[in-house]
Amino acid sequence: MPDISVRELRNETSAVLRRVEAGERLRVTVDRRPVAELAPLPRRASWVTAQSAWPTIRRHLADPALASELREALPDTTEDL
Repeated sequence: MPDISVRELRNETSAVLRRVEAGERLRVTVDRRPVAELAPLPRRASWVTAQSAWPTIRRHLADPALASELREALPDTTEDL
């Protein structure tokens, strides 16, 4: 893992972060002593398929008893609102 000094990080912040964003891991040093590591964050998908979303949706559905009670308590239409 390449080392960069805290001075280089301060003076070239944008360039250093572009390197990290491109996938490079860097070790930050102060007086040649390692003090931190910079690493890219895991990339997150910007969309999910319906097939992969349904298990999560199903886990967060209302309790079946509550859903049944709500169906009985609420009117079928919103005309009277």
